[in-house]
Amino acid sequence: MVDILVVRISGSVALKNSVAAIFLFRNTIMWILDENNVVISAVVTLAMQFIFFLVAFACRFDKVTDFAGGVNFVIIALLTFFLAQTYSVRQIVVTCFVCLWGIRLSGYLLYRIIKIGEDSRFDDKRNSCLKFAGFWTFQAIWVFTVSLPVIFINAPSSSNKVDPDAFTPLDIVGTVFYTVGLLTETFADFQKFNFRDNPKNKGRWCDYGLWKWSRHPNYFGEIIIWWGLFLMSTNILWYAQWAAVLGPIFITLILLFLSGIPLLERKADERYRNNPDYRDYKMSTSPLIVIPPSCYKAIPSIVQCYCCCEFPLYNYLDKDTHQALNESTTITIMPESSDATTGNKPPENGV
Repeated sequence: MVDILVVRISGSVALKNSVAAIFLFRNTIMWILDENNVVISAVVTLAMQFIFFLVAFACRFDKVTDFAGGVNFVIIALLTFFLAQTYSVRQIVVTCFVCLWGIRLSGYLLYRIIKIGEDSRFDDKRNSCLKFAGFWTFQAIWVFTVSLPVIFINAPSSSNKVDPDAFTPLDIVGTVFYTVGLLTETFADFQKFNFRDNPKNKGRWCDYGLWKWSRHPNYFGEIIIWWGLFLMSTNILWYAQWAAVLGPIFITLILLFLSGIPLLERKADERYRNNPDYRDYKMSTSPLIVIPPSCYKAIPSIVQCYCCCEFPLYNYLDKDTHQALNESTTITIMPESSDATTGNKPPENGV
């Protein structure tokens, strides 16, 4: 009889604990979604990308693809900022940072696509609704995920966690990261655009300005911009809000391993692999981090790999290795993107 009573009491306690856990989980989810404006940000992003997709597919043109990505970041930043109505210093600064980056990038990409005409990335997708929709779906995921630090910073509750008018050491470090990243990305974009716009450089890889010190300086700038904004967000993150780290991780992985550097390195290697000057450029120039070539060449190859992102998958100079990789591995990747770092989709500024 006592055993039965003990079992009933244990079962009752377990049931209560289970119910309490379910309510805690539900309340946490509701808090994340409602208090942080996550749902409305996701809905606005999906709606915006869907509308642009319909326009682009119906008109069979791609001049608004990259533009739509950059503008979407600006819309999310302004939307969450004004919905919160708390207007703390950090919220104002971060919102301005995102707007400055988004307007600069969108304007540049729009000007570039108008000047060059069509985007070759979509040659095999314009007439396929599913393929074209896949690109826009990826762009929506990209915008929303990378915007998470900004969404949480602009959440109404964030101004109550620390002194809203205080700038912490993390804010200062994050601001430095953002500033260096924005300047690097901006200079890299215009240097490459001007290089390619010069008829004398036709058929050459870009090794001018920052491109002498990095094969993808625009990607380097893009990555540290978003790590800088994440550092600023760590002042107010708690519990599930730490999902904001997915933002900089996502853009970093996309640019380093998917539609960013790997695609551009492969394209450049296949085109210039028989040119000794290009081989020397590639061996002496960092793939990502901006480093003087003389210093980079002196770094041991294993350190270049683990500290400078000189990964084996970036090497397509050897035809035999290239063919072996093609035979042994099949990878499906989303379309190569443009700056901004397009990362909207990852930027199309490679070597």
